Amino acid sequence: MLEIKNISKTFNPGTLNEKCALNNVSLTLEDGDFVTVIGGNGAGKSTLLNAVAGTWYVDEGSISVDGINVTKLSEHKRAKYLGRVFQDPMTGTAATMGIEENLALAKRRGKLRTLARGIHHKERAEYHELLKILDLGLENRLTSKVGLLSGGQRQALTLLMASLKKPKLLLLDEHTAALDPKTAAKVLEITQTLVERDNLTTLMITHNMRDAIHYGNRLIMMMNGNIIFDIKGEEKKNLTVEDLLHKFQLVSGEQFADDKALLSK
Repeated sequence: MLEIKNISKTFNPGTLNEKCALNNVSLTLEDGDFVTVIGGNGAGKSTLLNAVAGTWYVDEGSISVDGINVTKLSEHKRAKYLGRVFQDPMTGTAATMGIEENLALAKRRGKLRTLARGIHHKERAEYHELLKILDLGLENRLTSKVGLLSGGQRQALTLLMASLKKPKLLLLDEHTAALDPKTAAKVLEITQTLVERDNLTTLMITHNMRDAIHYGNRLIMMMNGNIIFDIKGEEKKNLTVEDLLHKFQLVSGEQFADDKALLSK
């Protein structure tokens, strides 16, 4: 479903601020894979996700989604294949519009817009049922402005919107990092429910080691723009945080030094 071949990305080349963010990275995700990506600050996690999303073009290599080469496609042209949830709960929704209006925008993505009636009764009933899966009571607040929702409610709604059209690939960019632990746990629970329900191929960036281990069928760790190990199957099921830190030290020859990730272990 996702095939990344030998991609590299350097920011500010030829200057004192030159930074190699991705160094000849290759990665393949099969249909239905739920891959968590962990690594310290500057490891290349978000750069990898942004390269897939088309936020910027890679310097070398290729990216294909479901057999379609998207390497040279702009961000908005790739959007029809992708669903994305950002770290900031304020991103990805229209704050001044109602919940049902935001869902309608997500449902109409990629379709020709007309002057037909905005939201009909049948569609409203569909949104009512869809929102029940979140278990947040939002199905009874269809006309409420999204800007009035809490961060967790808004992030849960964004997840629903991102998965509504069953994208080829769902990209989660530390989507619980701005939430308190209890709310983050709820959003991750919803994430797993939606991913499993629709068998969504998913790439989830996280700083939380426990979350990286607990969720998904595969775990990737990055360092200095490289994938340093890739764990799946029984090995991942039996993995502990201590195992993860030990593997990092063996591969890199140094101690894991990301305070944010260590505090969340």
